[in-house]
Amino acid sequence: MAASAPFLSQPSQASLTHTPPKRTSIKSLAELPGLTSIPPIYIFPTNANDQPFSDAKESIPTIDFSHLTSNNPDERSKVLQELGDACQDWGFFMVINHGVPESMMQAIIEACRGFFELTEEEKQEFEGKHMLDPISCGTSSNVSVDKVLFWRDFLKVFQHPEFHSPNKPAAFSEIALEFSTRVRQVARIIVRGISESLGLEGNYIDEALNLEDGLQFLAANFYPPCPQPELALGLPPHSDHALLTLLIQNEIMGLQVQHKGEWINVNPIPNSFLANVGDHIEILSNGKYKSVLHRAVVNNKDTRISIAMPHGPALNAVVAPASKLLDHENNPPAYKAMKYKDYLELQQSSKLDGKSCLERIQDRTI
Repeated sequence: MAASAPFLSQPSQASLTHTPPKRTSIKSLAELPGLTSIPPIYIFPTNANDQPFSDAKESIPTIDFSHLTSNNPDERSKVLQELGDACQDWGFFMVINHGVPESMMQAIIEACRGFFELTEEEKQEFEGKHMLDPISCGTSSNVSVDKVLFWRDFLKVFQHPEFHSPNKPAAFSEIALEFSTRVRQVARIIVRGISESLGLEGNYIDEALNLEDGLQFLAANFYPPCPQPELALGLPPHSDHALLTLLIQNEIMGLQVQHKGEWINVNPIPNSFLANVGDHIEILSNGKYKSVLHRAVVNNKDTRISIAMPHGPALNAVVAPASKLLDHENNPPAYKAMKYKDYLELQQSSKLDGKSCLERIQDRTI
């Protein structure tokens, strides 16, 4: 089929008659011999990439997790102020001294790498049929609605309230269980701090949204080298649906955060988590803390692997602005109440497009 010829420099007869289907993994596409350009379905419109980029040295705030658990009231009060400022000014922050061993963080990255290195046939065993399937893998984000495909393979696995894991690679399950348990503990303490920084009781969010049964999943992303990185995106600008996402990655950069209308490169501190406020903190805070657009760019040399751990309410929890933060004259509710499961299905069944899902539940009457 001649359709494959434009993106192969010296196509063999086999490559001309076996054009990769739309659902082919990016890993297998990137490994095609002689690949010098990308198929049109991976090329983003110019305006998607052509936004102001800042090379400024302004850095994402850093939160010392050990101060959140400190018995020193002055130390804890100071970090709560810093946490509130980070949520309000950036929506992103680095988390250091969190207690999760670096060896464990490296182990889960290598376990995910091992999954992506399985054969195409082995990975197909775990293709999900529904957005709430506990295990799913694939390419792009949602190929049924994506008009342009992303230069990205993914694995999504529900970790809590019920733990799931693919049975390949062999060590994946044990590593994922230990890692997700430790990360969930960190996330709940940070969410408690966010609750206090809003002027609420520390356990308000935890109890109101039943975080004991809150949804936690592991989302591993695989971004192989791209021969035309300026034309493609690993993930387009989007916000996260959960309350709080904690992310780690290998040593390859690629995440950019929108700040003051410009894209900022994220340079993670070694052995840190990158945390970001999700849509449901924005809803609960009635817009005081906003989820922030971020995107993944790709390069032509190295494979980037990132692992995001979104932490959300229980699926049946109804999320609305906290009543204690509202004043119906000066600060009326800006978002409609919605069950988390319904929001998740709305977001997962739509194309990844900025904050379009959150905008759909904003109260237009105020």
